[in-house]
Amino acid sequence: MHCDDSLSAAAMSNQFQNTSSPIWSVQEGGNSTPPPTFELEPVPVTVNPWDIVLCVTGTLMSCENAIVIALIIYTPTLKAPMFVLIGSLAFADLLAGLGLIVNFTITYIFDTGFATLLSAGLLITAFSASVLNILAITVDRYLSLYNALTYHTERTVIFTIVTLVLIWVTSITLGALPIMGWNCLKDETTCSICAPIDKNHAAALAVTLLFVFALILQLYLQICKIAFRHAQQIAVQHQFMTTSHSSSTTKGVSTLSIILGTFALCWIPFAMYSLVADIRYPPIYTYVTALPAICHSMINPIIYAFRNPEIQKSMRLACCCGCASSNFPLRPRTPSVV
Repeated sequence: MHCDDSLSAAAMSNQFQNTSSPIWSVQEGGNSTPPPTFELEPVPVTVNPWDIVLCVTGTLMSCENAIVIALIIYTPTLKAPMFVLIGSLAFADLLAGLGLIVNFTITYIFDTGFATLLSAGLLITAFSASVLNILAITVDRYLSLYNALTYHTERTVIFTIVTLVLIWVTSITLGALPIMGWNCLKDETTCSICAPIDKNHAAALAVTLLFVFALILQLYLQICKIAFRHAQQIAVQHQFMTTSHSSSTTKGVSTLSIILGTFALCWIPFAMYSLVADIRYPPIYTYVTALPAICHSMINPIIYAFRNPEIQKSMRLACCCGCASSNFPLRPRTPSVV
């Protein structure tokens, strides 16, 4: 047995030497041809066109909302609670735009599990704060009509600060859930349409969004009732409704319709799709429903900031002089009806 083993081992050794000798002669022979070199060609990274669209959208979104924040900060008269809330909304949308840029960078450069969770948390925090700030602005406008006589005395700085703290603490908590364990990195079958968010987390966010929309809808219906009631009272007192009051009421109703319609068209499809779909569904459906929701943060400055007469005045002065003037008359500003 030992002899056979030694013979077989010797035969295998000779076979190995015979087969390997040409390789060593090519590598060590000084007069032979140089050894072949093997160069690893970089594997081209395929970039999803939809991700490019989202990144460009995030860049435009950031620039647009940065203008709103700069106008509010450097204009002394834009310090009423309404403008503070508009500034908070612009900051949330700015953060959402930066989150889209960071998400694109992480996807194609720093693709790690923890970085992906941080990117998802940033986007959830930003968009949650955006929606909650819209709710806060709606509440502020409702109070400005419901308690028109005592609005300025009740809306103190402390009350506004508490509102902002609640908004951002809630948003940060929702954004921290993926890092705290509500993710699908360990089990991809539990992923929602927006990985690494799991289906339970996505469903909770969708239900919260629908609940917030229901509150906004109810508040704006109450605002319409109060506006029409005021118009009727003016008509009774003066025996007729003046053209200015009639046009103001009509303009207010049309503005409310634009606000509610835009919010519903942008967010409701994505929220409903998040409730029924998961990662197995075609990605194209996710991009088609998510893009309008993301673009809502580009529409917010137009609806809530650039349509405001005071912000328009600041923009005109900034365009003419290069900076917002500090010589505006410091008089209290009353919030708009809508």
